Amino acid sequence: MAKLSGPMVTPKSGAAPRQVVVLLHGYGSDGADLIGLAGPWRDVLPDALFVAPNAPAPCAVNPGGYEWFPLERDDPDYRVAGARLAQPVIAEFLADLWRQTGLGPAETLLCGFSQGAMMALNVALTLETAVMGVVAFSGALIAPADFADYAGPRPPVCLVHGDRDPVVDVEMSVAAAAALNDRGFDVALHISPGSDHTIAQDGLAFASAFLAERLAAA
Repeated sequence: MAKLSGPMVTPKSGAAPRQVVVLLHGYGSDGADLIGLAGPWRDVLPDALFVAPNAPAPCAVNPGGYEWFPLERDDPDYRVAGARLAQPVIAEFLADLWRQTGLGPAETLLCGFSQGAMMALNVALTLETAVMGVVAFSGALIAPADFADYAGPRPPVCLVHGDRDPVVDVEMSVAAAAALNDRGFDVALHISPGSDHTIAQDGLAFASAFLAERLAAA
């Protein structure tokens, strides 16, 4: 199984990490792109370690970047099959990270953008124990196989999406919020007006407030 690695940013406080924020990049990108979120979020989570692993495979359409799973066709079943292959790779990365830091799911925030957001949600719903929270920017829900009768962990979830996203339709996050709410999840949804496939400032502020709430609750 592929071993993931990528950039990391140590806690702003200079102390040993008390939380870990895992940042999963989008299709064709890499960890160096999303580790930039550590900048604004270090003020919110000064004791957090930020890690942004590169996905396991070079991207088919952008060899300079990586992919969590191929996107040769826009087919929900295809995404499900791809997520099923990527999930254990990310789960193993998390297990290694927890062994190295002495932390665990309860101190872990899973965050992602686009395809990385899809994987953040998928992994959070397939772990045995709930993580501290999930932030999914411009993503969609790729539900686990047992989602119809879901009995797994229910971490708090923050969904952020631009209403003019031409890559992943905003209705994907709206549908994800509805499906998660129906199964007893605590979901915060924010739609950024006039925003396309990016993280707008209002969306970033909404996610930052969510992280602050998660820290206070912990």
